[in-house]
Amino acid sequence: MSKFEDNPFSDPAIDNPFADPAVQQVARNTNTVTQGLDDYNPFDGTQNANQATPPQQPTQPAIMQAVSPPASGQYTRPSPSQQPQGPPSNFTTADFQRRQEELERKAEELARREAELRAGSAGRRNNWPPLPSFCPVQPCFYQDINVDIPLEFQRIVRHLYHLWMFHSLVLALNIVGGMALLFSGKGPTVFGLSILYFILLTPFSFVCWYRPIYKAFRSDSSFNFMVFFFIFLIQILITLVQSIGFLDGGSCGLITSIDAFSVNVGVGIVTLLVTIGFITCVVADILLITKVHRIYRSTGASLAKAQAEFTTEILRNPHVQTAASNAAAAAVNAQISNNRY
Repeated sequence: MSKFEDNPFSDPAIDNPFADPAVQQVARNTNTVTQGLDDYNPFDGTQNANQATPPQQPTQPAIMQAVSPPASGQYTRPSPSQQPQGPPSNFTTADFQRRQEELERKAEELARREAELRAGSAGRRNNWPPLPSFCPVQPCFYQDINVDIPLEFQRIVRHLYHLWMFHSLVLALNIVGGMALLFSGKGPTVFGLSILYFILLTPFSFVCWYRPIYKAFRSDSSFNFMVFFFIFLIQILITLVQSIGFLDGGSCGLITSIDAFSVNVGVGIVTLLVTIGFITCVVADILLITKVHRIYRSTGASLAKAQAEFTTEILRNPHVQTAASNAAAAAVNAQISNNRY
């Protein structure tokens, strides 16, 4: 290792590159630039004196240059696939005629429906009771729960309709019980009154409490709700009396059934079934009138609203209007006659 010297450039025969004046000048310039970068602070508000500021160029707003449209000769013709397609070549006159016949048939169907809507006061044909066409008596009411009643009230209206049907069925079974009592020697009183109850109560219950509640839910009528509550309470009282079954009262109630067991067990069983039917009607009546009253209160109806509806309906009644106009005319004529004399 002694053969090697510490400074390889100590030999004067070897040229020292750092002794070249050009290299020394480049080194001095590099130190100046590095010193400027070391002194630069990006967070200082003033710029470094050693750093030159580039000259600012004047700015101008961007202007959109109008482009002249190409000459008419430069437009290209659209391809056949892009051109509007006309009617297919295989569309014959028979197809046109068939479509024309379909349009005429649809127009006739629309005209027929409009005529059906105009026919009648409500624009619909009565469909209840569902009587055959050959029957001389035609339906008296229109009833369609799916069409007339709002969706949230259809279930309760169906329950009321089924309740009316169950009342009618129990009244019909009451006739059978009265017939059994007649054959057992109890007399014809119960049998005759049971027929009268069936003839009177079945249509009256439909007209007096079922139709009002149907109209009440259909048009949200407070007046019809009031009519239903009043008549239905009477219905509950009548059914309760029939379930008790006073002797010779015309119904196979509890008292009549107990008395029938002393005569014949079979007659007692028949009358007991009728009694169970009447009791079931009373329970169902109470449950449904409670539910209807809850719905009635939730709709915001009141007695004042029912009175207002009643007054409005009375004034709209053509018979009432005719009577009022006749009374007014008579009063005017009487006043004129008194003034003459």
